[in-house]
Amino acid sequence: MVTPLHEGLVGITTCDLELTATMLRELFDLPIPPKTEARLTSCDLSECVPAEYRSDAAVLYGDDAKPKLGVISEVQLTRDPAKRYSWPTYIANLRARDECPVWLVVICPDRAVARWAARPIDLGHPGWVLIPLVIGPDNTPVITDVAQAIGNIGLAAVSAITQSKHPQVGAILATLAEALDNIDPAIARRYAECVTVALTGDPQKEMERLMATETYLYQGEYAQSLIARGEAKGEAKGEAKAVLMLLDDRKVALSEDDRARIMTTTDTAVLERWILRAPFVDTVEELFA
Repeated sequence: MVTPLHEGLVGITTCDLELTATMLRELFDLPIPPKTEARLTSCDLSECVPAEYRSDAAVLYGDDAKPKLGVISEVQLTRDPAKRYSWPTYIANLRARDECPVWLVVICPDRAVARWAARPIDLGHPGWVLIPLVIGPDNTPVITDVAQAIGNIGLAAVSAITQSKHPQVGAILATLAEALDNIDPAIARRYAECVTVALTGDPQKEMERLMATETYLYQGEYAQSLIARGEAKGEAKGEAKAVLMLLDDRKVALSEDDRARIMTTTDTAVLERWILRAPFVDTVEELFA
């Protein structure tokens, strides 16, 4: 089932693709040229095989006609032996579809899961071994310097989650909150929301406390969005159920993740769009397109 932690981390990787590229260059020295064009591409990587394979996020860097690099992002919260078979498929299918080199990045907030995910995957063919690029507690820095956080806000946001059990988590979150005030307020608000949703327990309460103030430009708007979301929660739940009823009526196949995605969506504009679209789609991909 899709969890808030999972959705929050996926959101961070797609908030701003240029800032995500900065994070990947620092962590893995990925050859993404600065200021290159970037766009989200279809996460459906089933084109080349009959089975369905869907990653969490996929980004193409370079122009539309000839992408220079593809990056597949996966959020892994627990060990899943099946992923050691599907991950190589993700890479092969995106590479075949868009004809460019492809890198696999796996984000693991849990240290043990990160170590498991980083293990080489021997594909059987001589010399063909996949070593996933893993972002976890062991290789994300503890960022308590505001200038460092501003310079790599994507990494600072991910670090706030992977280091949420660190003794300095309060300083980490305060640093991130101040750094967000130095970037575009709309982007800052999205990062703040993704981090808050992904955290749990005391760190989440501390981030919510920081977001509830109006000290920084983006925070007042974020606090208002929290209030509005609470008021709309009841309406959103009813609309989500209506979407599911319409899809069931059309006998559209839905996975548990698809149903969870619909039921956890609180954006009423999105839900209303899905309600209008649901009577005419044959697949869930058409609904989410």
